Amino acid sequence: MDYRKLGPSGAVVTAYCLGTMTFGAEADEEASNKILDGYFAWGGNFIDTADVYSAGKSEEIIGRWLKTRPTEAQQAVVATKGRFPMGTGPNDIGLSRRHLNQALEASLKRLGVDHIDLYQMHAWDPLTPIEETLRFLDDAVSAGKIGYYGFSNYVGWHIAKSVEIAKARGYTRPVTLQPQYSLLVRDIELEIVAACQDAGMGLLPWSPLGGGWLTGKYRRDQAPAGATRLGENPNRGSESYAPRNAQERTWAIIGAVDDIAKARGVSMAQVALAWTASRPAVTSVILGARTTEQLADNLGAAGLILSDAETTRLNEISAPQPSDYPYGTGGTNQRHRKIEGGR
Repeated sequence: MDYRKLGPSGAVVTAYCLGTMTFGAEADEEASNKILDGYFAWGGNFIDTADVYSAGKSEEIIGRWLKTRPTEAQQAVVATKGRFPMGTGPNDIGLSRRHLNQALEASLKRLGVDHIDLYQMHAWDPLTPIEETLRFLDDAVSAGKIGYYGFSNYVGWHIAKSVEIAKARGYTRPVTLQPQYSLLVRDIELEIVAACQDAGMGLLPWSPLGGGWLTGKYRRDQAPAGATRLGENPNRGSESYAPRNAQERTWAIIGAVDDIAKARGVSMAQVALAWTASRPAVTSVILGARTTEQLADNLGAAGLILSDAETTRLNEISAPQPSDYPYGTGGTNQRHRKIEGGR
C-alpha cells in the first residue's frame, strides 16, 4: 500500500482517495455503501466529499456508513468542503466567518462526527477578506472541529497570498490544494504547482480521467451517448465534447494512453491514473466511481509503475501549450538573457 503524508502535516493517507460526488445522485445509498466497502476492503483510508454534493446527501450517506462501520470509521480520514450555497439567503454563500461557521456545523451534523480531518475552501471568494477566512479556519483548528484545512480551485496568487498572511499572523497554514489535473488538463503546472511546492502543500487532483475521456469511452467525431457523463450532458463544463473533440492534442494523448495500456495489459484508466499519481507534489488522486466495477478498475492503478520511456512519451505529448509570454520561452527564459532595453 502506498501511503503518503497529507501535505506537510503528520497525517497519512493512501495515494488514491475516494471521491463521493456521485453519492446520492448517480449512485444511490446502496450503491454508495458498496463503493465505500470496496474501497476500504482494498485498504483505502481517505474520503473526499462536499456539502453541495447532492445537496448534502453525500455527507449524510457517508455519515450513516461511518456509524455502522466503527473499525473503518476509526481509520478514515474524512475531507469535506464549504463555500457554495446550501440556502437562498445572501449570507448562505462564500468564505465569510458567518457562512463558514454555519457550513461547518452543518457538515459535522450530516457526517455524524465532532471533528473533520480536512476542511477545504471549495473556491476563492473575492468578496471576503482572506484574513477573515484564515482566522476562522485557525479558530476551527484550535477548537478541535477540524484537523487541517486546504483549498480547492485556487490559482497561484490566491495560494501565495493566503500562505504568507497565515505565516505573518501566526495562523495554522493550509496543507493541500484540490485542483483539476490530468493528462488533458495540465495548466496548473505553469504556476499553481510551483506555488504549492513553495508552500509545502500537497495536491489532491480531481477529474484525473478527464471526465471519462482518458478511459477510452469516447470516439472522435461520434457524439457520446448512453450512461456516460457526456452522454447525459455533452456540454459538461471543461469536459465538454465538442471543444475537446476538435483538438488534435486530445486524440494524440488518448492514442498514447491506449498504446501503453495495450502494451502493459492494463486499462487506459489505470495508465492515466498512474501518471497523475506520480506527478510532483501529488499526495492523493481523487477517484470518482459510479459502480464497484469502476472503482476496482481504477484501484488497479495502485500497482502500476510507468517506465521512464512511457512517462516521457506521456509528458511530451500532453505538455501544456502556453502562449510565448509570460509562460512560454519568451517569458520564462528571461533570466537567461542579457538584460537590454529594460527587460
